[in-house]
Amino acid sequence: MTPSSLATSATWRELHAQPSIWTDWAEPLAAQAGDVAQWVAARGIEEVWFSGAGTSAFIGDILSAEASTPLRLRSVPTTDFVAAPRAYLATTARVLNVQFGRSGDSSETLGMLDLIARHRPDFDSLHITCNPKGALATRPHEGPGELRRIVLPEATHDAGFAMTSSFSTMLLSAAAVFRGGASAASLPELARTASSILGHPRLAELNRPERAVFLGSGALKGAAREAALKVLELTAGNTLAIWDSALGFRHGPKSAVTPDTHVFVFLHPDPHTRRYDTDIATELEAQFPGLAVTRIGPGGDIDFEGGADPAQGAALYVLPAQVLAARWSAALGLPVDDPFEGQALTRVVSGVKLYALP
Repeated sequence: MTPSSLATSATWRELHAQPSIWTDWAEPLAAQAGDVAQWVAARGIEEVWFSGAGTSAFIGDILSAEASTPLRLRSVPTTDFVAAPRAYLATTARVLNVQFGRSGDSSETLGMLDLIARHRPDFDSLHITCNPKGALATRPHEGPGELRRIVLPEATHDAGFAMTSSFSTMLLSAAAVFRGGASAASLPELARTASSILGHPRLAELNRPERAVFLGSGALKGAAREAALKVLELTAGNTLAIWDSALGFRHGPKSAVTPDTHVFVFLHPDPHTRRYDTDIATELEAQFPGLAVTRIGPGGDIDFEGGADPAQGAALYVLPAQVLAARWSAALGLPVDDPFEGQALTRVVSGVKLYALP
């Protein structure tokens, strides 16, 4: 794929549309987030499950980390729930299940909806989706648990294989409801920062490595996981991408570093946490002379403030990986919007055999 065809791909257009999407969505989101937050309080919710598969599950990883709220926030991927439902269904807590889905139609999404409807209809549900025609937006609901929905703007329903604007806007929407330090009103400022990140000159200078490592602490660990997936997906596995926490990387995963590895370290907004991020970056440069290390965040090579809430700010940290993954995909001659050309991996996972729970 030539640079010109990269620029005309849906993926390239969608990832660069994020600042305008966030800005336009701020006002409608503020009203919806406020209504949902009041509903959650009125329902007496004790525990919130953030559910999805793949990228949608990583939203839950981000939101449930570093949370300062009376609610217990848990990441419960649909893929985990469907495989081992008994581990979750026996809870005695008052549960709100928040389902994320770009299409809202993946096999595990439907499986989790079926299991909850049959075995725990008392659970309340919130569906956050980008597809107004998908199951999360249209499926009839039976109580006694109640259902609310937040359907994102049509522009977030990515046409490309990789989730970009869908990931970030679902994350920001849920953060506005459940994270005290996040708000819909801050989206325009986040959008301005996002524009500067997407246009950062360093992103045009970095060539594709054999391996890419993304490290983040706290809520940014989930962002590192999503960043790694973007590179792995869009390069069709030609760049092996892994992720970990800044401290966890020393405990074995550092063995993945080779001469042709590029390490991206997400510098946390909190100065205390950022010390550990800085230390691992400095350590790697000392132990592996010549190793490519890029620091992303406050004071880094790609410098920006991470925002008041690290979960909300996580949307910013993933942007460089989205840009690089698309560029590297095109450099490999792959169709960026469908790197696997319809084979092995597809945009929406379907056809998974689901088994009934007695």
